[in-house]
Amino acid sequence: MPALSAEPRAPRSKGLVVALTKAGRTKIRYPAELVRDDGTRVTVRAPWAAPGVRDFGFVRFEPGDVFTEHYWRDRWFAVKEVRTGDGGLKGWYCDITRPAVLADGVLAVEDLDLDLWVSADGSCVLRLDEDEFEASGLTERDPEAAGSAAAALDELEELARTEGLARLLA
Repeated sequence: MPALSAEPRAPRSKGLVVALTKAGRTKIRYPAELVRDDGTRVTVRAPWAAPGVRDFGFVRFEPGDVFTEHYWRDRWFAVKEVRTGDGGLKGWYCDITRPAVLADGVLAVEDLDLDLWVSADGSCVLRLDEDEFEASGLTERDPEAAGSAAAALDELEELARTEGLARLLA
């Protein structure tokens, strides 16, 4: 009989589906390649999954871009390293989320509206969608989750402005 291990077993297939929900509805589902799962952090890689180009003004996500996405089972955020198809770093897009759950080949993530953008050189750090977060009603419905979300955004911004996000992802 094999010995039990605290280390998660490698899945038979390296593919999985990322399922991002927001306010109880599926926002997007897309296939991704499992890069690593250490039991706490799940890292996947996927091409830009939305149709066409999304221009935020400070960055454009477009076909050919590659996202290396880091999700935690014990943290209230996800950090997505965004690169061009030829490998150039655009920056990091961070979603404030409930801790991720991986089961049956689906990585389930609940988006809590707050986001952070960090440019490749770290000179631009932008808090995003705070108005959407306020309008979501989470503060009234689930004050504990709202507090965790706000603290996660503050933590990520502090890391981005001091040590940089690359260190978090090492």
